[in-house]
Amino acid sequence: MPRWNGGGNMETIRIKYFSEEIERLRYIDGKSDWIDLRASERVELKKGDFALIPLGVAMQLPKGYEAHIVPRSSAFKNYGILQTNSCGIIDNTYCGDQDMWRMPVYATRDAVIEKNERICQFRIVEHQPQILFEECVRLGNEDRGGFGSTGKQ
Repeated sequence: MPRWNGGGNMETIRIKYFSEEIERLRYIDGKSDWIDLRASERVELKKGDFALIPLGVAMQLPKGYEAHIVPRSSAFKNYGILQTNSCGIIDNTYCGDQDMWRMPVYATRDAVIEKNERICQFRIVEHQPQILFEECVRLGNEDRGGFGSTGKQ
């Protein structure tokens, strides 16, 4: 279902489901504009395993957009998995009939992820505009104090 993006425009995304058994994608109203993705099959992992968890969908994103896939906040607590590339980027050209989205994970402990369990989430983001880098000797701004300088609070 298309959704109003706040700017008056609505984007339509064509989606192919690889299984009738996984829940269809939807917004969770009032909670977030990220959309949960689910494992489309049962995955058993042993500590130290790498796996590409099938998410059961392929999409044709609008031209000029990409999808950012990240773990749900509970993924590590519940399963001990880490997404190996920290943030997965799917560009709008990854849209073939067999281009199923997957989540690359590393298991820090034995885990079983059942079919239909929510393990990651995505949002679509407009491509970065063209950038021209202008070289300079000084930026002329006040220093913040170095990387990681905002403190622990």
